[in-house]
Amino acid sequence: MRIGVPLETRVGEFRVAATPETVKKLVSSGHTLLVEAGAGVSASVLDSAYEAVGAKISTKEEVYAAEMVLKVRAPFDNELALMTSGSVLIGMLDPFDNTMIAAMAAHGITGFALEAAPRTTRAQSMDVLSSQANIAGYKAVMMAANTYQRFMPMLMTAAGTVKAARVLILGAGVAGLQAIATAKRLGAVIEASDVRPAAKEQIESLGAKFVDVPFETEEEKEIAKGVGGYARPMPASWMQRQSVLVAERAKQADIVITTALIPGRKAPMLLSAETVAQMKPGSVVIDLAAGKGENGSGNCPLTEADQIVVKHGVTIVGLSNLPSLVAADASALYARNVFDFLKLITTKEAGLSIPTDDDIVTACLMCNNGQVVRTNA
Repeated sequence: MRIGVPLETRVGEFRVAATPETVKKLVSSGHTLLVEAGAGVSASVLDSAYEAVGAKISTKEEVYAAEMVLKVRAPFDNELALMTSGSVLIGMLDPFDNTMIAAMAAHGITGFALEAAPRTTRAQSMDVLSSQANIAGYKAVMMAANTYQRFMPMLMTAAGTVKAARVLILGAGVAGLQAIATAKRLGAVIEASDVRPAAKEQIESLGAKFVDVPFETEEEKEIAKGVGGYARPMPASWMQRQSVLVAERAKQADIVITTALIPGRKAPMLLSAETVAQMKPGSVVIDLAAGKGENGSGNCPLTEADQIVVKHGVTIVGLSNLPSLVAADASALYARNVFDFLKLITTKEAGLSIPTDDDIVTACLMCNNGQVVRTNA
């Protein structure tokens, strides 16, 4: 099968969907790899590295004309138009973007959105959300340390003692837990909160203090368990109690990192404008939900997508694609996710075979040969 790997053209997207490591494995399996010239340069991979493992450096038109195209992000309309009817598209296509799904179907394309893979043990090696969130959590702390105008660890010097930075992390999924671990390595004092009770043990095992918001009803406890590893929207009464507690902790924090996302919904508001106004001058907020909240904000209404702004003396970082800022490792992990998914839909003879009884494949399948398979309200 001819597999194309194009250059990502979205602003700020530096990742690539295949690396020399995975290209070599695909070539050895009998596939022909067409890599667009310069596709990996921003991820520290030169064209010569792809050629060395058997790929052919090609034009954009040749790449998109392949039987299968591997991408990081969904294609633009002009890129979609280059694909041939009956071809396969694999990438982070946003399973909640019904317009994109319909456009792919209209072109006769079979599309797989890897973000839709179930959170199961068998699917872990293909979990693109986790692999990229892990990097986002790390980069969030590094950006916070770079933006914060004081030291992170406690230092005892001849000129006096410097206190350790206090870090508050809201949301302890993959990104939040990696943020805790990274901040701990840098010597910060960390507190973290999450709606799911199961997160308490994970948070404390990494050396952070759990900010506990008590449940008042059985309904709150049940909702807090989440679904498929994801949080669910909590009742207004619980959110109100959480906002009060978060406000108290945020006023004492030097750095706040928010990571709360709910698939298919607007990101919840965790850090109010009033709370930001009461934070210490020079404090930093890193909003990993930037662009996914109300009116393009994030977990904080003052966040501006893809901007770094200062409000009430607090620096708010709203960059929406942190994994792309660690493009080399982000691409390596993503490419392995893609490669493991390809094992499910390709044969030993390097052909295509879509198993309709595989829960991972069917969860990711958005459209098939011109027919929309899955839509979301």
